[in-house]
Formats: sequence, C-alpha cells, structure tokens
Amino acid sequence: MTRVLKLAESGVDVAADAVLEALAGPGAVVLLPTETVYGLVCRADDAAARQRIYDLKDRDASKPLGWFVADWRMLAGYGVRLEGLPEQLAARHCPGPITIIAPRQDGGTTGFRVPDHPLVLAVLRRIGCPLAQTSANHSGHPNALTVQAALAELSGDAALAVDGGPIAPDALASTVVDATGKEPRVLRRGALRI
Repeated sequence: MTRVLKLAESGVDVAADAVLEALAGPGAVVLLPTETVYGLVCRADDAAARQRIYDLKDRDASKPLGWFVADWRMLAGYGVRLEGLPEQLAARHCPGPITIIAPRQDGGTTGFRVPDHPLVLAVLRRIGCPLAQTSANHSGHPNALTVQAALAELSGDAALAVDGGPIAPDALASTVVDATGKEPRVLRRGALRI
C-alpha cells in the first residue's frame, strides 16, 4: 500500500525530505502534485525506477519519459543541446507548463520541463539530478487531478504519494513543443499557448 503524505499538514520542506528519502531506494517511484496534473517521478539515472513508471502506467515502452529539472541550463551536462530554439523557449517560459523537446549530442532527443510547483522545485534543488517524469494516470486515460484518482489509476504501489489537494478541474497538462528544428512545433496543446 502506498504511503500518503498530506502536503498541507507537512509543509514543503518536510514533504521534500520525505520524497528525497523515498527516491533514495533503488527502483523507487513517487507520486506528487505539479502545477498542471499529478505526476510520477523517479531519479532519471535509476533504470529500474524508470521501468517501474512504465509498469505502473501500463505505458508503451516506445514513449520516452520527460525530465523535470530545477534549472534548464544544467542539461548541457547531460548531453542536451540547448543552443538556439530550446534555449530561447526555456529562457522565455521556464519555469512553467511547457515541455521542450531538445536534441541531444548522441542524436536522440530529451523532453524537459522546469515545473512551477514549490514542492517539485524543492525536491529538484536538493536531489542534484534530473527526475524522469510523466503524468500519474493509466496510459490513454484522463489526467489525474487528485491523489486518490492518481492512485486508483496505477497498476501497483508507489514508494510515496504526496497529496497536494485537488488540482483545478480545468487544469491542462504541459504544452509539448518540439524545438529540434528552426521553428517550434507544438505536439500537444496544453496550459501554455505558443
């Protein structure tokens, strides 16, 4: 059974410490609120945890997970090419509800986002690495706007769930923008209009 921590009772610092403690375990996945929807996160460098996210959501393995980062500039150290359009979009819209798909030095791509939620930012500032992330709903289902809805959607337990209260019923997921070319290409319309 997933342990649930109420953000309103614990406060951001205590909740961030609990998330960090939970993510320290190998294969650990945490459910938490963002400014858009409830999401699942794990350390981006933990392959077992990334696989656990796919299992919890019944997500197609061909769909890559995005990354949450505290500062988009740190991505250069992870082989993400930021010059040009990715840098322009990040400088203008981060933090906020935009996922920017940027090219990597190895020829692949990485979708990243700097969330505008105090808990997620507190965790990111302390953990020292990107968090792999996705929405906390069963693949193909509507976004989860409460911790209870998110837990009901999952095919198993998370190491920890942080209940940040209900997210507005008209909340939208992040806008996803492909920034690998010369012009931005919106792949998913969301909370931010581009």
